[in-house]
Parts: sequence; structure tokens; C-alpha cells
Amino acid sequence: MITKTDRKMERARRHARVRRKISGTAECPRLCVYRSNTNIYAQVIDDVAGNTLVSASTLDKEVKTKYSNKEAAKEVGALIAKRALEKNIKDVVFDRGGYIYHGVVKELAEAARNGGLNF
Repeated sequence: MITKTDRKMERARRHARVRRKISGTAECPRLCVYRSNTNIYAQVIDDVAGNTLVSASTLDKEVKTKYSNKEAAKEVGALIAKRALEKNIKDVVFDRGGYIYHGVVKELAEAARNGGLNF
């Protein structure tokens, strides 16, 4: 009998595997990406202290596109870069959250790089 793979569980396993290697510090925090069917979220996290330093998503008022598409990802990436630079955060470690570096995740990362973040 063929069993259906649980995609959510597979993503969680990939994310856990990546998180064993990646950790954010106060000097170089972690830029974490989460995407759902409707929205895109990005956070800059200090894992040592357990604090979220900066966050942005398609739910923010500054973001014009309210869907989970490439245009919205570009806006969220630019917004997270702007907010991080306001708090003097320039270097981050990119955590793709177990997603493939393709499409929406790639657009968000490139927009954050163009906004001034180094990773």
C-alpha cells in the first residue's frame, strides 16, 4: 500500500535539520522566513536571548500587496531590511525555514539583500 507523504512534517524535518547548524546571535541574528497559503512572514531573531528583534509580514499596513505572491515577497523583504537597518542590524544568517530557495522565498531574500542586509 502506498502512503501519502505529509508535506508539513517533511518541511518541519528539513527546518529542524537546518536549525541544528544555523543559530542567530546578537551580532549576527537569524532572518527566518515562513510562508502560508495566504501570507508571508519574516523575522530577525536573536536565538541566544530568545528575542524577535524585527518582524514584517503581508499583514503590515506598509505592504500594499496582501497575498502570498512574488510581489508581496519583494515588499516584505524590502520592509524587513529597512526595519533591520533602523536598529543597526546589517549582517544576518538566512533561514529559509525548510522551504526550497525558489519563488517567493528567493524573491524575499533578494529584496532583503537589495535593501542592505548582508547574508
